[in-house]
Amino acid sequence: MAQAATQFLAGLSPPEREQSQQELNKFVRWYGMERPVREVAAHEVANYAERMEGSSANAMKRLEPVRAFLSYAKKEGLTQTNLAVHLRVKKSSPKRGLLGKERRKEVVALTPQGYQKLKEELLALQGQRPKIADQIRRAAADKDFRENAPLDAAKDYQGKIEARIRELEEILKSAVLAAKEVDTTKVTRGCTVVLQDLSSGEELRYTLVHPNEASPTKGKISVASPTAKALLGRRKGEVVEVAAPVGTLRYRIEKIEG
Repeated sequence: MAQAATQFLAGLSPPEREQSQQELNKFVRWYGMERPVREVAAHEVANYAERMEGSSANAMKRLEPVRAFLSYAKKEGLTQTNLAVHLRVKKSSPKRGLLGKERRKEVVALTPQGYQKLKEELLALQGQRPKIADQIRRAAADKDFRENAPLDAAKDYQGKIEARIRELEEILKSAVLAAKEVDTTKVTRGCTVVLQDLSSGEELRYTLVHPNEASPTKGKISVASPTAKALLGRRKGEVVEVAAPVGTLRYRIEKIEG
């Protein structure tokens, strides 16, 4: 990467080189000076753009040297595609930024079982990192990287794994374990509700959990689902209506369990 950046800068006029060198050096150090240019992944380029601070206009101006370098890399056959198209800065108003901060601070209530399940998933994904890195290393050894499908697939998979790892880390960091004793006077998160379908007479049993714990086949429904939203705060004996593609469903709350 460092060698390619040096060759790119050498082809610029002295004024252009002076303007571009600082920002391009930042990108090279962030990506890895010794890493081959052909290993640059689209999601890495996108991540670099998203971390830029300041206004959108200022960030885009600072990214111009990196954009020019990535276009140069494609022209010289160093990359398979023009990765410059992935240098996009997200536009956000101050209000949206504030809401985003509030969301990040939101406390996630998990059952002990749900917390353990997510922790185990995180450890399993983290354990895959060495294997994925080895796959990328072996795929990158193929000299014909322009049509290296295994390399592209390995990088895409790595991007998905890393995104899920970050998501799980954020959830577990802000998680609090739900109280063992659940208020059974009304429907709340973590309780189990026994319902009667007023159309069919069928009895249903649902436990309301965080979206990451949801498993409809096991009777665990997300608190963000339409059914859970209709149930939250309601009491035994009340009838609730849930809008569904087949029409409006009506349930009577028969029992609330902790």
